[in-house]
Amino acid sequence: MLNRVSRAPERWLSQPGARSEISDLITRPDIEVRLDTGFVLHDDLPWERPLAARVLVDGRAEFRVWAPNATTLSLTVGGRVHALTDVGYGVYETTIPAAAGEDYTYVLDGTELPDPCSRWQPHGLRGPSRLLDARTLHGGHDGFTACKPEQLLIYELHIGTFSETGTFTGAIEHFDALARIGVTAIELMPVAEFPGARGWGYDGVYLSAAQSSYGGPQALAQLVAAAHERGLAVILDVVYNHVGASGAKALEAFGPYFTAKYETPWGKAINYDDEWSDPVREWVCQSAEYWVGEMGFDGLRLDAIHAIFDSSAEQIVAAVARRVHALKPDAYVIAESGLNDPRVMRPTVQGGYDCDAAWADDFHHALRTLITDERDGYYSDFGKVADLAKAMHRPHVHDGVYSGFRRRRFGAPADDVPVQRFVVFSQDHDQVGNRAFGDRMPADARPLAAFCTLLSPFTPMLFMGEEYGEPAPFQFFSNHIDAEIAEATRTGRRQEFARFAAFGDANEIPDPEDPATFERSKLTRQVDPAILALYERLIRMRRSIPAGDADEIRFDEIDRWLIVRRGPFEIVGNFDRERAVEIPVTGTTIELATDPKAQIFGGSATLPPMSGALIR
Repeated sequence: MLNRVSRAPERWLSQPGARSEISDLITRPDIEVRLDTGFVLHDDLPWERPLAARVLVDGRAEFRVWAPNATTLSLTVGGRVHALTDVGYGVYETTIPAAAGEDYTYVLDGTELPDPCSRWQPHGLRGPSRLLDARTLHGGHDGFTACKPEQLLIYELHIGTFSETGTFTGAIEHFDALARIGVTAIELMPVAEFPGARGWGYDGVYLSAAQSSYGGPQALAQLVAAAHERGLAVILDVVYNHVGASGAKALEAFGPYFTAKYETPWGKAINYDDEWSDPVREWVCQSAEYWVGEMGFDGLRLDAIHAIFDSSAEQIVAAVARRVHALKPDAYVIAESGLNDPRVMRPTVQGGYDCDAAWADDFHHALRTLITDERDGYYSDFGKVADLAKAMHRPHVHDGVYSGFRRRRFGAPADDVPVQRFVVFSQDHDQVGNRAFGDRMPADARPLAAFCTLLSPFTPMLFMGEEYGEPAPFQFFSNHIDAEIAEATRTGRRQEFARFAAFGDANEIPDPEDPATFERSKLTRQVDPAILALYERLIRMRRSIPAGDADEIRFDEIDRWLIVRRGPFEIVGNFDRERAVEIPVTGTTIELATDPKAQIFGGSATLPPMSGALIR
């Protein structure tokens, strides 16, 4: 589609019918007539057409790339060199005979580089891209309909450590067990192509290329289809706040993908509001559309949006949500926001980003400090029963109140946001993996933690293995392809924990680059039958509790008990680590208890230390 139609104005106006034609053009809102230069079509800019490479039905493929930084540019496909047509604004394109499975690169000023919009990197970050026929990815067209938000029970997993093979197809054999206990959606930690063969995935570079060491895009499509067959929705964790340092130089060769206006804790900030930011925004939005539209994901989890810097009229998070919802109205867009800002979940008509949900860290912190007595770092703001009581209403414990850890007021109230829009958890990849040794929730705290999380009014999320008491840690591991980055990662990890006396000698912190760190993090699948049975009962009982806000919340700070009433049920917890307590209740029947010694008599429930009971 042309963006500028240049005609010599004087010659054009002298032609028969030209005056009438210009009168018609003037009435069109998408055209501006200029007698000095012709007329300009205010229509799609060239980067708003699909970027990347697309296999067509006639034995040809279409290639389109944004490369304003290139002085010379050509395309190689299967060893054949092809010229590209400049269609304006740094966008180049061509349509040539080519088949799915052929490798291709762009040659910028003599250097071969992968496609920034690559769908397949079979040889990793530094190898060529490979043509993918999206019509072979059936996940987006299988007729699956995800459950309603109030029925969501999310299960976060890491592909590399979830199964013995650590691949997309290797994960499938465990889906039946998840569906059987009542999980309704799995959430994959990031799979966009990242350096090496093992890692958490948050240093991905090629936003739309499924990790090659996991099996690549075809295997990922099989995973999505297999999950759908079992009634499981699939949500993908995507990282739009930075890219891995190993790929930044390659992207910069094409164009200004990054801006110096801001910095992130992990690398250069993506250019969302500086010069030439429009094509970068399109790069991200088209990637989101690919995962949901062609690959068939049922939703996206947007990583650390508090590290996305964008002063545009439409913030990029809102743009992604709009584009995803336009493509699949019932898709979930879930944000991780460290700001306690309800704007993330509010509709755009109220100035919000229109995300369907957001992770709620304050709920985790309020719960964990009660059941483990930890107080280091950001946990120092928590530890009272009142904190968890407040979190059971809305998880923003910091809703504009002062935070001693931050030394300022933090957050905002979110009473207008429906409860199902908050995702809560007692374990996740951050709260386990970012501990020095990746240790999971202490065994004695797991029953009460599960009880509070699964019976809360919010959308619960489990971290892989917690449902059966997995003993293996989940440690921080990486496999960098640049020695300098690998050493910086190793050193940084040790420095991070050197100031914490509780962790002892910093040199004992697991080396993230050591393959043994990755191997230790694989699930052993050693099942604790009591824990598994408890999770199964909790999930079943959750379905019996009316959805929506808690009807009443009461607590006693001295005796350390909490009651959350939801419909006819009272969710009662004793957070005292040493003694049983009597708690005044209105119900007469214990429907479920984390400790068999729980009793009810004469309007009081007696709960053993660190236990919970569901009373009706």
